[in-house]
Parts: sequence; structure tokens; C-alpha cells
Amino acid sequence: MRGAIIGDIAGSVHEFEPVKTTSFAMFGQGCTFTDDTVLTAATAQAILNGTDYAAAYRDFGRRYPGRGYGGNFGAWLMSADAGPYNSWGNGSAMRVAPVGFAFDSADAVLQEAGRSAEVTHNHPEGIKGAQATALAIYLARTGGDKETIRREIAGRFGYNLNRTIEQIRPTHVFNESCQGTVPEAIIAFLDSTDFENTIRLAISLGGDSDTLACIAGGIAQAYYKEIPSRLADEALARLPEEFVDIIRRFEDKYGPVR
Repeated sequence: MRGAIIGDIAGSVHEFEPVKTTSFAMFGQGCTFTDDTVLTAATAQAILNGTDYAAAYRDFGRRYPGRGYGGNFGAWLMSADAGPYNSWGNGSAMRVAPVGFAFDSADAVLQEAGRSAEVTHNHPEGIKGAQATALAIYLARTGGDKETIRREIAGRFGYNLNRTIEQIRPTHVFNESCQGTVPEAIIAFLDSTDFENTIRLAISLGGDSDTLACIAGGIAQAYYKEIPSRLADEALARLPEEFVDIIRRFEDKYGPVR
């Protein structure tokens, strides 16, 4: 899950000031964690403690306000008993990385990703985005090569993954939907040469940069195994101690990044 968090932090300053290049400071002035990181940490905590996803998201979201939550999610957050609101937004995919690392079969990953999504994002596209992201992480960490990942995700979810970042970049704009974010983030990983290049490609699309890089970063961590220590250290230094503790406990249980 460090990969997802690094992507979020690196992309945070480009969400509303997009870039269309891979040449930028990885952790520029003002880089910070957003709702992507808050809710990824909440997902990991729910898995570690065996608790309800909705309760974890409300707990973390209320304790870390002002981190870029969407309007509908923000209203849900403040309600004690609101149910899902049929969202197809990319929030379900941005927070799901821990599921892909913690569960040990494709069926279990798909089921759990659906559970994590449906407490808010119960639209078919919202569930699909979370499942595709989590399954890509699972396939990457269990030895799937890029063509296997491309084939499995495209075949199961109907995403067009036969495009390149160079083809997508010129016309890509800010898009908060799963269907307009998850395929592009997966392609950033598929086109990449290493972990850092994945993050740079995702941000270079010039869209919802923190979420694109968060989704791509989780897959890249699972596939490349190694995250440069300078990137991991920079990211951890920007996190509350609570999040650092969750990351360490999660890695202790489900395997450290190498």
C-alpha cells in the first residue's frame, strides 16, 4: 500500500494544476496526502481489525477533514446511518489497494473489493473499478506478467487496455469516474519501466492526478516489488504517525515491500 500512498502524495499538487509531461519534481512544494491516503489507511485498518468498512471510512474521514473528499462522500461521511449512494466515482478504486495485497485468491479479492466499494459506491461501475484495481494488484504480486494482467482485466471488466499513455495524454482531462480513471491508471502501469516511471506516467496524463497515481502506484508496488527508499522516506515523512503505524502493521502481517 506504500505505492498507492506515494502516488497520491506525488500527484496531490497536480490535481488542479495538471502537467502533460513526466518531467516534474516528484515531491514538489505543497505535496501532501489527500483523501486517497486517508481512505486507503482506513481500508487497511478495517482489514487488520476485521471491522466494517463503512465504520472505518467514517472514523478516518471525520478525524482527517478537508482532504479533498467529494461532495456526495462528504455528506455521507457526516451522516451516522446513510447507506450507499449509487456512486460510480473513482473513490472506490483509490482506497482499495490493501485488498489486493491481503487476500490470497482472485475470488476472495473480487469479493472483498466489492464489499469495500458497495458501502458507498454501489453503482456497477463503482464496484467494477474497485475490483479491477484490486485484482490487478493481486495478479501483479502473485507473478502475473503484464500481458496476463492486461488480458485478465480487459476480459473481466471490458476496459480498453489496448491504448498507450502517448495516445491518451493529448486529450485526457480531469475525470472523477471509475470508467474514466481506472483503465488509464492501469495503462500507466502497463507502459512503465519501473515504479517511479509508473507514477510519472500516471501524473503526466493531466487528469485526476493524485487518484490516477494512487491506483497505478499500488499495482506498480505489487509488480516491481521494490520502491526506491528515497520515495518511501519522503512519503512517510508527510504522514501522520497513525498512518505510518498502520502501514507497518499491515506489512508485518501481509508482507513487507522489498
